[in-house]
Amino acid sequence: MPGGRLTQQERQQIALGLADGLAYAEIARRLDRPTSTVTREVMRNGGPTAYRADLAHRATERRARRRSQVLPRRQGAPVQGNGRDDEAVREYEETFTTLMMGQGLPKMMARVLTCLFIADAGSVTASELVQHLQVSPASVSKAIAFLEGQGLIRRERDERRRERYFVDDDVWYQSTVASAQGMAQVAETARKGVSVLGPGTPATARLENIARFSDFISESILRAAEQVREVLHTRPQASSRGNEPGPGHA
Repeated sequence: MPGGRLTQQERQQIALGLADGLAYAEIARRLDRPTSTVTREVMRNGGPTAYRADLAHRATERRARRRSQVLPRRQGAPVQGNGRDDEAVREYEETFTTLMMGQGLPKMMARVLTCLFIADAGSVTASELVQHLQVSPASVSKAIAFLEGQGLIRRERDERRRERYFVDDDVWYQSTVASAQGMAQVAETARKGVSVLGPGTPATARLENIARFSDFISESILRAAEQVREVLHTRPQASSRGNEPGPGHA
């Protein structure tokens, strides 16, 4: 499997594959590349409908030059250190950001949230985000306001009166609950349509099916989220029992 960065020829093949309506996995198979490589390449360069090989190649070269220029200034960034391979960390950060974008988050919000997820300190300041992401303070402020409004992060002031931003350990639980509540609202709104359109019509039957489906999904998600949260927040007892003397011991 070829390694390293995508070549301009490979980017042209990606563009041709997208134009032919091929799935990312099929394009990756033809290039002998991981599917994640193709997905990340397309999502960071305009998405499947706006991807252009020449623009993507020039953008990648610009990012590489900018990264080499700012690397000495990023040594204090929140995701560095601990003996890690900095390049591998950056690649993972980009992969996770692409995943978040695929889930519907705008790019800057996805970058900020990913930075928080992988920060060992568990929190970052606005200045650290500006330094690490190499973006303007206004961009960070906008992303923070959006993420806070979605309940994905929270802010506190530290001992130096600086605002620090956190993601709680159960942020995924909170996000899942919000998604389930959204599905419940879909069900409620669909049922209102039944009374408006009247019984016995094709539209009414369609809305009723939407309501039943949404109810089922919402209840299933909430039930699963509660079960998983209980498991994750329960400390295993095996370690305490492991010190007890076994049969035949005094």
